[in-house]
Amino acid sequence: MERARISLLTICGLEELDGHSDRRVTHVLSILDPDWPDPENFARWDRHHRLTLRFHDIVEPTPGQILPEPEHVERILGFADDLAADAHEREEGHLLVHCHMGISRSTAAMTMLLAQAYPDEDEASILGRLTAIRPQAWPNLRMTEFADAILGRGGRLSAEVSRLHARQIATRPQLADTFRRLGRAREVEAALNVAP
Repeated sequence: MERARISLLTICGLEELDGHSDRRVTHVLSILDPDWPDPENFARWDRHHRLTLRFHDIVEPTPGQILPEPEHVERILGFADDLAADAHEREEGHLLVHCHMGISRSTAAMTMLLAQAYPDEDEASILGRLTAIRPQAWPNLRMTEFADAILGRGGRLSAEVSRLHARQIATRPQLADTFRRLGRAREVEAALNVAP
C-alpha cells in the first residue's frame, strides 16, 4: 500500500493473533461476528490503530445473522484514509487484517484495500497480491461486489474473485460442498460458471 507507506501486509485468523504480537503491527482491521468478544490478544500488543467491524460471514440473507452491507465496505475503504493520514508519524507501517479464520471476510477486505491502493493494476494482479499474502483466500463475494461498485471496477474485481474461488475448488474440490453447506452456494455457482 504505497500511498499509505504500509510495507507489510498480514491476514490471519483469531487463533493466529498471538503469533503477530511482536511484529510491530501499526494498524489492525478486525472483522468479527456481532456477538463475539474483542480478542484479548491486543492488550499485549504495541500501540496500534484499530478498526473493528461486526457482521457475519454470509452472502445471502440468513435468519438471525447480519449481512455485510455497503456501509461496512465503505468503512473498510475509509480505513485506508486512516493509514495515509498518520503516515507522517512513522517510517513504515504494518497492516494486519483478521476475521475468525482469516479466509473470507479478511481476504475480501484486503482485496478491496489493494484494489483501492493500486487503482491502475488489473484485477488478476490484485488477486495475485492477495494470494501471495494468504494462499487459502476465499474472499466473501458479497463484500467484493460492493467494493467493485464503489471503486468503479465494472464487475471485474468480482469476476476475478470468482476465478480465484474456481481455482481453490480445482485444488480442493471438497470446498464446493463445504461452502454450499454454509449457505454460500451462490459463490460456488459463480465460480463454476465464470469464464477462465
